[in-house]
Amino acid sequence: MKKFGLSKKEKIKSKNEFALVYSEGNVIYSKGNVLKANYYKIENPEKLEIKVAFAVHKKSGIAVWRNRIKRLLREAYRLNKEILSSNLNNLFLLIVFSPNALKEKNNKKIKYQDICPEVISILNQIKEKVV
Repeated sequence: MKKFGLSKKEKIKSKNEFALVYSEGNVIYSKGNVLKANYYKIENPEKLEIKVAFAVHKKSGIAVWRNRIKRLLREAYRLNKEILSSNLNNLFLLIVFSPNALKEKNNKKIKYQDICPEVISILNQIKEKVV
């Protein structure tokens, strides 16, 4: 796993993994209640890894806006993923990030500086609960 990369192996792609996260996982909200993350952990698995996905509901806004949110979430996670990966002890972790209170109507122009602290707060909360 590259320090600042986000490879295909680190992304959730299968329908089964998404279903597992949404049905049996836990939900965490960021400090400002702007973002939420669903996560599911498996202890003592065969593989030790963290997989992530970024989901934005269609009702949040037009496609251009939704894609920008996903890009910003990916970038914020990619640059701050060492918060979690440093404490990975016999865990297989699945995380799905999504906006909670972000809508295009209220936030026409969203910036990285708005998203990054929220992602960091979620990663720190997951780190506390998982370890």
